[in-house]
This record gives sequence, structure tokens and C-alpha cells, in this order.
Amino acid sequence: MALDFLTSLFKKKEKEEERKEETFEEVTVEELESRVEEKQQNEQIEQIMERLNDIENDLPRVKISIDNIKKQIQEIREEIERLDKTIKDIMMLYEVVSQEINPFKEQLSQESSLSSEIQELKKQIEELKMELAQVKNDIKVLAGYGVDLDSILYEVLAEV
Repeated sequence: MALDFLTSLFKKKEKEEERKEETFEEVTVEELESRVEEKQQNEQIEQIMERLNDIENDLPRVKISIDNIKKQIQEIREEIERLDKTIKDIMMLYEVVSQEINPFKEQLSQESSLSSEIQELKKQIEELKMELAQVKNDIKVLAGYGVDLDSILYEVLAEV
């Protein structure tokens, strides 16, 4: 009985193999190429799907990392602002202290007196320019009336 059972199974396997061979012979080259192409496409699609799943899994971690980096950048920005304010305060304090102890203070005062003298000279030059302009205008007016300017100039030069 067991032998009959095994024999029947063996016969079924032989029949299946014969069918496979028959169907295998009936498949054309074009069908084989299309099957191979389909299989390759399916493999590519599976690879793409796996990669998409990997990316979807990595996305939350990337978002958390970006948020952490933004927070760190903000903290650094605040620290820089605090340092900037501290530096400004120190510079103001330095200015106050250095004016009292500054060894160049006398030199600065001399420079300021020189600059005031230069300003005074500039004012005087401007005044002389104005007077010369007035003298030119007066000479033009006198020349228009027919006055002998040469004789007047010789008399003025002789007095000096």
C-alpha cells in the first residue's frame, strides 16, 4: 500500500516534468526575452521600492537632525550677539580709562591747537580772497570812468 502510494506520487512527478518539457518547448525566443525583460523590470521596481522605504525611514531622523542644527545655530547667534555687546562695553570702558591715563594726551592737545591755528589761517585766506574780489570790482568800475590807474598804482607802490 505504501509502495502504491509512492508509485502514484512518482508517476505524478513524471507527468508534471513531461508537461513542463512540453510547455518549455512551446515557448518562443520572443516570449523568453519578454519574460527576462519583465523579470529585470520587476527586480528594478523592487530595488526602487526598497530604496524608497529606506529613505522614508531615514526622513524623520534627518528632520530631527536639521531641527537640532537650527537650534544650535540660533544659540551660536545669541552667543555672538552677547559677545558683541560685551566687546562694545569693554571698548567704551577702555576709552574712558585711556583718556585719563593716555600718554599721548599732550600730543593730542598740541595737535588740536595746530588744527585750530590752521582753521584760523583758512578763515584769513577766505577774507583776503573776498577783499581781492572787491578790489578787482572797484578797479573795473574806475577803469570804466576813464581814471588813470597806472598813476594810482605807482603812487600806492611808492608808499609801500
